[in-house]
Amino acid sequence: MAVTQQEIQNRLWDAADELRVAMPEAQYSSVVFPLMFWKYLSDTWEHQHQEFLADNEGIEDLSREEAREIEYRDYQSFEIPLIHPDTVKERRASWSSILATITQPGLGQRVRASLQAIETSNPDKFSRLFGNMTWASEEVLSREVLAAVMQAMDRTPKMHEGNMSHDVLGGAYEYLLKRFSDGSGTRAGQFFTPREVVELIVEVLEPKSFESVYDPTCGSGGMLIASANLLKSRGGRGYTLSLNGQEAVAETAGVARMNLFMHNLTQFKVEVGDTLKEPRFTEPDGTLKQFDVILANPPYSLKWKPWTKDPRAIGGVAPQSTADWAFVQHMIASMGAEKGRAGVVLPHGVLFRGGQEAAIRQRVLDDDLLEAVIGLPANLFYNTTIPTAILVFRAAGTKAPERQDGVLFIDASKRFTKAKNRNILTAADIADVVTAYNSKFDASGSPVDPDGEGGLLARFAPTTEIAANGYDLNIGRYIKQAATEQADLGTLIDAYNIARAERQKAEQRMLALLSAAGIEGFDE
Repeated sequence: MAVTQQEIQNRLWDAADELRVAMPEAQYSSVVFPLMFWKYLSDTWEHQHQEFLADNEGIEDLSREEAREIEYRDYQSFEIPLIHPDTVKERRASWSSILATITQPGLGQRVRASLQAIETSNPDKFSRLFGNMTWASEEVLSREVLAAVMQAMDRTPKMHEGNMSHDVLGGAYEYLLKRFSDGSGTRAGQFFTPREVVELIVEVLEPKSFESVYDPTCGSGGMLIASANLLKSRGGRGYTLSLNGQEAVAETAGVARMNLFMHNLTQFKVEVGDTLKEPRFTEPDGTLKQFDVILANPPYSLKWKPWTKDPRAIGGVAPQSTADWAFVQHMIASMGAEKGRAGVVLPHGVLFRGGQEAAIRQRVLDDDLLEAVIGLPANLFYNTTIPTAILVFRAAGTKAPERQDGVLFIDASKRFTKAKNRNILTAADIADVVTAYNSKFDASGSPVDPDGEGGLLARFAPTTEIAANGYDLNIGRYIKQAATEQADLGTLIDAYNIARAERQKAEQRMLALLSAAGIEGFDE
């Protein structure tokens, strides 16, 4: 019987909930994801091992080395090694093997040793995957709590392809990511971008089969996975994408790599390091590697050590107080010359702040690299309530003819639905924004209402107009006519009501004065 999405999600949350006596919800992910992935690897390995035994009768006549060669050549794609293989304590570093010792002292020690053995045996796939595993210490997580989590997780069905699809497995991982994010407040923004924002950026950039995709601040890998999922949903082959990401926090990079594996996406590379200080994706000559699609939700207004001499710094160097434009410059430098495009979510300040940022903005606009600015609603993210915008870039000379020498502005700030902790974009909201982005606009200067309901306005503004505004990209400067007309009606009504009330008061005072003077016969 097929395992349902809801069933595995409920069971996994039951396992996570065992941690409530030991740590705040914000820390659950550091324990649950390594255990979940370990169980997935173990279940998959054991399923393949049983298939190997079933297909190879008489395998007992072969030496261990000969049998191992056949199994790892034809059946297994990774290794779950034996621990102490030459002693009476021989034990495989698998979930079931350690679970069998769950009542014995030193459980955390054995779990850590097993995960480290898997990393060591699969350096090309799982190096540094599980992080520092401080949670395996008895001081952090008692044997009783760790045992309870493992026992609860063991009640989930076997996590292998013969028992559940990767869509179900990946969906369960995504469910936990969101559930942990909902419960961890602002900390969630470090690794999780709301899925509807991710979907919108991916829809706009539209990855194609066999293209390369890069996220320089990849967090939990959601944008890379969404790229493959979109391609798959449109009849393409998501697995043909080359997926690449860099993440500053090693533990979060591990979460991303596990996430990609759970979604059956194996053509990926996730590196650890500071993208601005030490970009990991470079060519042999030291220049930046270039990609077809680049997407990111970098940390906002990050204080950083500015470059002293770096070819990425087109137009100048971003100020020490905020690295927002430095991330943009890195993404621009990473765009492939023929079809490179990039989408990044940033706070509105990048649109109008002066000084060094204004100089960079001017250069980017003069080079005609910015294609669109999409204003999003406030309070969409876990780590900030401020309104943000998606900036879309195209490699020099690759914009469509009707998009050259100008920028498309889309105001979607009123398109949202209120949820418990934040606002969300619905599927209809996303579809309408994408339709607006893909529409053709002339440079007449009149905003267009693509959805016909007044909740979404768009306009193409020529670079000459933007230059006349001092290269200020504040959306209100360019989508102001229709917005002003709507605002003017309300303003006029308010002004009329105030004036009418003031007139009535003045008339009452006048009538009172006339009456006191003995002058009668005046009506209101």
